[in-house]
Amino acid sequence: MQFVIESKSIADYLLETDEVNFSHPIIQHKIAELFENDYTDIQKVEIAFKFVRDQIPHSWDIQSDIVTRTASEVLEKKTGICYAKSNLLAALLRGVGIPCGFCYQRLMIFDTPEKGYSLHAFNGIYIESIRKWIRLDARGNKPGVQAEFSLEEEKLAFYVNEEMNEKDYQTIFIKPNEKTLETLKSQENAIEMYKYSLPETL
Repeated sequence: MQFVIESKSIADYLLETDEVNFSHPIIQHKIAELFENDYTDIQKVEIAFKFVRDQIPHSWDIQSDIVTRTASEVLEKKTGICYAKSNLLAALLRGVGIPCGFCYQRLMIFDTPEKGYSLHAFNGIYIESIRKWIRLDARGNKPGVQAEFSLEEEKLAFYVNEEMNEKDYQTIFIKPNEKTLETLKSQENAIEMYKYSLPETL
């Protein structure tokens, strides 16, 4: 896929925001724990991706009602939906100077169009050493979902079915989508949020 980069300035993909709060002590502690100084940018991206994918369970998968929003909340509570987990991956990478943005797909929320659609969030990452943007999905694997780290062939958690009106948005955004942020701010039960309150489109 040919990506659309929202900003031509790489510095925009290193910004700290309320949600991507990489200066928070818990994020800084995890960065120090995960990365050695001599790791390459590729090593850091793979380590961060696998940590968020494997060590932070998706709220729906573990049926947790906890709603997390900021990167620090996700790390503290050790759970989050894709919107929150993408904030954490962005924080871990931006915190070590690796540009990271936000990507979206419109997917059927369960298995048929009648059950509705939702936005799914993941990350676009710029790897300076190979001068290339890649997309990685740290949603969390489970039967039927197998996202992997790859520099060549994308191995995302989900692949869209355009015949079912699903959509893969090409843009790598600087900040998380406002609809997703508002959803996380306004909801108090992650299970109910996931079933009934996720936005359908950008």
